[in-house]
Amino acid sequence: MSDFTYPAELPITPLTNSPSVSVTVPGSKSITNRALVLAALASRNGPCVLEGSLQSEDTDVMIQCLARLGIIVDMEWAHSRLTVRQNNTDRIIPAESADLFVANSGTTMRFLAAMVSLGSGTYRLDGVPRMRERPIQDLLDVLTQRGVEASSEAGNGCPPVVIRSRGWSGHYGRALRVRSDISSQFLSALLMAAGFAEGSTLIQPEGELVSAPYVRMTTAIMRSWGCDVFEYHTPQPGFDISEKRLCPAPTSYAIEPDASAASYFWAAAAIAGGHVTVNGLNRKSLQGDVRFVDVLEQMGCRVEECEAGITVHGGKLRGVDVDMNDISDTVMTLGAVACFAEGPTTIRNVGHIRHKETDRIAALATELRKLGAEVEERDDGLTITPRPLTGCAVDTYNDHRMAMSLALVGLKVPGVVIRNPGCVAKTYPGFWQDLEALRR
Repeated sequence: MSDFTYPAELPITPLTNSPSVSVTVPGSKSITNRALVLAALASRNGPCVLEGSLQSEDTDVMIQCLARLGIIVDMEWAHSRLTVRQNNTDRIIPAESADLFVANSGTTMRFLAAMVSLGSGTYRLDGVPRMRERPIQDLLDVLTQRGVEASSEAGNGCPPVVIRSRGWSGHYGRALRVRSDISSQFLSALLMAAGFAEGSTLIQPEGELVSAPYVRMTTAIMRSWGCDVFEYHTPQPGFDISEKRLCPAPTSYAIEPDASAASYFWAAAAIAGGHVTVNGLNRKSLQGDVRFVDVLEQMGCRVEECEAGITVHGGKLRGVDVDMNDISDTVMTLGAVACFAEGPTTIRNVGHIRHKETDRIAALATELRKLGAEVEERDDGLTITPRPLTGCAVDTYNDHRMAMSLALVGLKVPGVVIRNPGCVAKTYPGFWQDLEALRR
């Protein structure tokens, strides 16, 4: 993990200037953890170097779990570089048994549950108390269709999870149907495992697919590893993953800067005025969250794309009514911006974020009300109506996105104090130092 230390509470000092800076955010957590899984599954064929990798709690627990599975990850954090390899070329999962601790990393839990089902052995996955409340039964049900014994240890559909497997078997002509209205990670986990399973696999999502850009990200990265993935839309949506390889697995792979992390700095420009450029991102990014700038543009900001990256210029903000299902990791970022707009902002179709690190709809509503905003909470979203704000100590629920989003309010409002600021280590250990760059 990183060498950053954090106080129990962190006061946020309002900006005395409108920022005019360029910021470089760390590598994408979502891409890093997908690339680690795919590189691990392909490691029998040789090592792969992941350039631009993110160092954070979520990626650290993934690396530790891979090590327990017999996958070697050489870390060169000074260069944001990881090399994934293994010495045993006979087994796709070298270890025959492992006890894996995933902390509160949803990607690690879901991706590895599917990944180890390709192996031959018994594997147990567990995490922090909040992880034991996060659903995974829908993924386990699908794995059982491939002859895998996959169960919730407590019988409640949540971790701890026990996987007993001899690899995938079962009816290969029958489509795997997986619920996709709670988390897109179930579908992404199955897609990556199917890419390295014997035989072709059909996968059909059931229900409204939440966070669809993350699935498109998964299939795009899989193709970089030579996986033959065909998405079809009739007679119903689904994916056909062939056993054949389109190309050899890469020996190196470059990871984009994290678009979810970038949202906080684009939002800072919206709130404080001035302009902020996030380097290394453009609208062709694999990450759907880059479209957060489109929401800011709708609110009155000016967005400029150049060779260096994407720049947001602050402007007079107006409230919006927006479906954020595809970019739900930026809901709380928008919640902070909405407090400074003219008129209400309504966020819709994000009920699935109640199953994240915390119930993000309820938590955001509670903390924005503490600061003085008027908030109407609904099952699938909320409406934020700006009111005069007063600084106070806000709770983060051990959720990194709560901490980073609520800090944005403190850029304009005196007296905002972030409790448990260290929770940002989950995906962005250096966030507080980078936030200070806005004062240059």
